Amino acid sequence: MPRENINDLLAFIAVARERSFTRAAVKLGVSQSAISHTIRGLETRMGLKLLTRTTRSVAPTDAGDRLLAAVAPRFEEIENELLALIELREKPAGTIRITTTDFAADTILWPRLSKVLSDYPDIKIEMIVDYGLADIVADRFDIGVRWGNQVAKDMFAVRVAPDVRSMVVGAPAYLQRHEEPKTPQDLLRHNCITLRLMNGGLYAWELKKGKRELQVRVDGQLTVNGVYQMINAALDGAGLAFIPEDLAQPYLDSGRLRWVLKDWTPTFPGLHIFYPSRKESSRALSVVVEALRYRP
Repeated sequence: MPRENINDLLAFIAVARERSFTRAAVKLGVSQSAISHTIRGLETRMGLKLLTRTTRSVAPTDAGDRLLAAVAPRFEEIENELLALIELREKPAGTIRITTTDFAADTILWPRLSKVLSDYPDIKIEMIVDYGLADIVADRFDIGVRWGNQVAKDMFAVRVAPDVRSMVVGAPAYLQRHEEPKTPQDLLRHNCITLRLMNGGLYAWELKKGKRELQVRVDGQLTVNGVYQMINAALDGAGLAFIPEDLAQPYLDSGRLRWVLKDWTPTFPGLHIFYPSRKESSRALSVVVEALRYRP
């Protein structure tokens, strides 16, 4: 159907419902003469009189009533669907894929995102745990979560946690069997629980004392790819572990772990979420970002 015919039908529907050329013209934002001309043109093309006009009123003819009954509901359906689509656009919805570490997922993300899922039933969250520096664009993630010093410069970053210390810990039972390390080099003689990265390499423990920084490539009998497995193994006396203070503290307080090499305890920039561009943010992504944003 030509576009002008659609506009003519909309004009007819407005006049037939309003029973007035004046009110229909106001509703459509056109002049009364323009809408009168439109209706005359429609009647001429159809070869039917659609409206009965008097000096005091306007009413559909039988043909006009039939046309109104036939086309008006269909235009209403189209209008309602368009409104629904607009509402969908404005309503936070969709799946947000996040690459993160298990530590961040358990201590930061889930406690805050559980409320998002409750408040926004049309938002879905997919969290993938890994310790590699994933290419979130190539791997089709919406958000990455890493320490502040691991975020690429071309990414937009938002802090989600304060700075954190990492520490070398071991169970009392292990330290009874092995002399406590006094220097980072002593770690090379210890059974250390190592962390396997997604790229296949082993994480080198990043230690710092004042301005001195060292990367110690430790070794040991057990290699895992998650920090919670490191903690469990350390608690069982399997070796020394290098873990965030937030996770170590409860076990330090209870005496199940001891802190060693206290002088070599680095502070890492807090966890950040990062994503490629603010311009590409969906409403669902904005909701997730605001829920995770760190507020001291």
